[in-house]
Amino acid sequence: MSHRNIAILIDGGFFLKRLPKLVNADGCDTVTKVTDCIRRMCKQHIRFLTGDSSRQWHQHVYRIFFYDALPYDGKAHHPIDNRAIDFAKSDVAKYRLELFDALKKQRKVALRLGKVNKDRDWTINPRYTKKLLKTREWLSALDQIPSPEGDAMPDETNLTLSPEQTQSLLNLRDLWSSLDGGTVSLGLHQKGVDMRIGIDIASLTLKQQVDTIILVAGDSDFVPAAKMARREGIEFILDPLWQEVNADLFEHIDGLQSGLPKPGTRTPPQE
Repeated sequence: MSHRNIAILIDGGFFLKRLPKLVNADGCDTVTKVTDCIRRMCKQHIRFLTGDSSRQWHQHVYRIFFYDALPYDGKAHHPIDNRAIDFAKSDVAKYRLELFDALKKQRKVALRLGKVNKDRDWTINPRYTKKLLKTREWLSALDQIPSPEGDAMPDETNLTLSPEQTQSLLNLRDLWSSLDGGTVSLGLHQKGVDMRIGIDIASLTLKQQVDTIILVAGDSDFVPAAKMARREGIEFILDPLWQEVNADLFEHIDGLQSGLPKPGTRTPPQE
């Protein structure tokens, strides 16, 4: 068994989103359990590559990098729930900060934190947008309301609606009544995470600090950095956590393996 210098780079946002699909709900419902899943995943990767499943598996690890973003700490007023929101005090923010604090205490783990910015105001969930745009057709039932002269509004308006027009207005009422707090979201966007992953891949490669890089991620943004690393002789392995990847990604990596069990199995076989 030869000694290896292996860096494991984890896209934290992707990992936390995929984890509930790979383990039981009670296996990732606390920060302690999540950090344990990270440790087990990394240990399994090391075993795959070195055959070392002992307690000394860390000797092959250069560093475990965990990339995420500091939670948004601004305030906003929810347009549907009509309530003030302090994002810094949200459960999501508290959980993320607790996780970061726990990871700082783990052996050979380094945090790389970007930030979350507000790029735009509240927006409606795209799956409701098409429905709402159709309401323009239903508004034709209101064309019978006389236009005000100047600033004067009619004291009383009597509408005679056809059954179809009445139904259109009822549909309009029901659609808007169905919108709840989860229908809209504030335009928050993660900044600096992908950049940090790319910089670290380049730095590890050009400084020859490792011979193998394992990237736990689910998109193809890493391809330029992976190509550079492979040209410099670095073994580059992708762990998409059993998420399907495009076939054309295989030409840019040296292997595809997952460090957590495939859903429905007990052990993650090496691919």
